[in-house]
Amino acid sequence: MIDFDYEALGLKAGIEIHQQLNTKEKLFSYTPAIIRDSDEHTGEVKRFLRVATSEMGDVDSAAKEELLTSKLFTYYTYDTTGLVEIDEQPPAPLNPDALDLALTIAKMFDMTPLPQIHTMRKMIVDGSVTSGFQRTALVALNGSIDLACRIDTIAVEEDACQRITDQVFSVDRLGIPLIEITTAPCMRTPEQVHDVAQHIGMTLRSTGRVKRGLGTIRQDVNVSIHDGARVEIKGVQELDLISDVVRHEVQRQLSLLAIKNELIARNAQVNGEVYDVTPIFAGTQSQVLKKAKIILGTVLHGFAELVGMEIQPGRRFGSEMSDYAKKCGVGGLFHTDELPAYGVTTEEVSILKENLGAGEQDVVIIVAATERKSRCAMRMVIHRAKMAMGGVPEETRKVLEGGSTAYMRPLSGAARMYPETDILPVPVTLEYWDSIVTPELLVDKAKRFVSEYGFDAGLAHQMVFSEKLPLFERAVAEGIRPAFAARTVLASLKELSRAGISLEAIPDDSVIAVMRAIEAGHAAKEAVSEILSACARGMVLDEAIATIAPVFSREELRVLIRMIVSERADFIKLRGKTALDPIMGVVMKEVRGRIDGKVVSEVLDEELGRFV
Repeated sequence: MIDFDYEALGLKAGIEIHQQLNTKEKLFSYTPAIIRDSDEHTGEVKRFLRVATSEMGDVDSAAKEELLTSKLFTYYTYDTTGLVEIDEQPPAPLNPDALDLALTIAKMFDMTPLPQIHTMRKMIVDGSVTSGFQRTALVALNGSIDLACRIDTIAVEEDACQRITDQVFSVDRLGIPLIEITTAPCMRTPEQVHDVAQHIGMTLRSTGRVKRGLGTIRQDVNVSIHDGARVEIKGVQELDLISDVVRHEVQRQLSLLAIKNELIARNAQVNGEVYDVTPIFAGTQSQVLKKAKIILGTVLHGFAELVGMEIQPGRRFGSEMSDYAKKCGVGGLFHTDELPAYGVTTEEVSILKENLGAGEQDVVIIVAATERKSRCAMRMVIHRAKMAMGGVPEETRKVLEGGSTAYMRPLSGAARMYPETDILPVPVTLEYWDSIVTPELLVDKAKRFVSEYGFDAGLAHQMVFSEKLPLFERAVAEGIRPAFAARTVLASLKELSRAGISLEAIPDDSVIAVMRAIEAGHAAKEAVSEILSACARGMVLDEAIATIAPVFSREELRVLIRMIVSERADFIKLRGKTALDPIMGVVMKEVRGRIDGKVVSEVLDEELGRFV
């Protein structure tokens, strides 16, 4: 993997973390904050979206670009969907549980809360919200963490819809409360970006009140270098990918700067002329070109070999141009740095370049679709080619598998925000702020588990970051031995899950009851998994214990051990005390799950003492 001298390059990075809060209801409606399977949808609504002007009368450039093609969006609805989600009813007041949690997190970062929480509308017309805007409210400012970095802002906002296909969305996620944490651009290496994101994620989990699982937390990364530009990369869901995203963006910006310098040296030009080249491909074998209503071409003078230049793993400069063209609804583009290919012949390329007057240092770009889409796409290609003369454009990009990125839209500005007039401000009084109680950080809790419970550091770390931490803490609070509770939560439940048993079928109350029964001597700890499995199948606890692990008394155990020992007397006399382990295995095979192994060992040791 390519690495760089990030200090010399002037790398500056900041992150925005969006974390779903685990509230019962959505942020501005009283509908349940749950994710549904799209196959369960019970209805659909359709919407065209439009842009709105800001308070200053401006229209956001990102929003304008999204409307290059007019799209009718379809939204799946459910029996849990309310009228707020489909923009048929004004919003409810700001969810107090979500605000309380946002303030708790702000206090954990030593931030200053706003005296009044005002809700704003953030314009989004890519189809991910039914109304064309997302509601967001700034909560606190100016925080810090212990990694030489600063938290600039915390806001609480609605989550967007889940995308099913390009123009089909599911509204189940829309409105689930998110906390948005924005740092200053204070990170100087990819590793520091990873560490800061990890620390913030740990802090969020420490509340015990955020959702867990894939898609519940998303990181956006802002990256720039000297002579480059600020680029926002959205949707990094895997923490381990975040440092690669930063590295690949640095590589991309350096490549674009190298392309800029080479274009200047070649005196490159983009005249913007567009030609109808459809007749040249009248007999083409290219399936893409055959289907097109029209094929348009333009010449980029001085761009030869640069359009085909790799700028990120798996991405070339031509990919950047194609991203822009796709905003108009085309599938992509062809360029002569990569032709002949895709059914286009060497002869067709020669005729194309000759007809358009393209020289050896020139590239011809062609786009094939309907006339409206093709002309729109060609304008976008020419626009992106002209931007190449300036180096790195400010953009919002989406992360791809492996950490490379693709263009989404121009970087949004202040014009996308305007007031939400349907929601009253919420005061944050000094008394309210003082009443907020901050939880123990998970890293501190892990240290406490080591000192209080005798856990090793690895077990303590595994326990505090487990989704079952609340169950463990409840078990210990109710008198279950910490080591046994941890083994049940981390090993037994995981064993059941791997066996295909849904843990949702085993309520926490049942797990606690099983642990209590074992602690009271009604069954052996080796039977935990089998008893829990029986409970998951609908057995009541007493029935499960009686069926799977009926109690084996100490007296019954001694009778069994004497029988086994007498049958193996010669072996025991030969091996002496070393016979303990093999004889233990024989006994446990008979009594496993019915009596504690420690008791078996004690009685067996006593009986072996009669022979040695």
